[in-house]
Amino acid sequence: MNRAHFIVAATLFSTAVTTSASLMAQAPQAPPMQSVLAGKKFTPPVKGEALIEFTQPVTKRNGANVVTTIKVRNISAAPVARLQVTETWYDKGGQSITAGKGILQAPIQPQEVQTITITTPFNPAMSSNNWNFSHANGTVKVAKVKAIDAPGDEPKKAEAPKPKR
Repeated sequence: MNRAHFIVAATLFSTAVTTSASLMAQAPQAPPMQSVLAGKKFTPPVKGEALIEFTQPVTKRNGANVVTTIKVRNISAAPVARLQVTETWYDKGGQSITAGKGILQAPIQPQEVQTITITTPFNPAMSSNNWNFSHANGTVKVAKVKAIDAPGDEPKKAEAPKPKR
């Protein structure tokens, strides 16, 4: 009888292991992966030199800081990723005394206009400053312009009056 019990127990154990293995193998399948960019147009950002226009920066003291705002436009054919401007301040002797950095986190698209804000701690010895432009994938060639209008901001031309009949 012992041998018969052993064979029955071994058969039950074998069946249980096989059944649990087949159940584990039949775990629910994950849904198929779908692209996040499906149906969207994606233009890779500029690599190397980007072309940026900027207006004269406006610098004002704001409490314990100096705040500089710069209006920029991307004139490159592709987006510019992480455009940044580093502002370095010098004393009257030409020695660097402090600096600040402004960064656009989102890519700036072609012809898009953005404003970069740079906050720098105030130092009474501040005399002059300069700005260095760069981006995540290279250098920036800048062109200073008198004004930048966002697309669609162009002034509308006055229509000539229609002649009376």
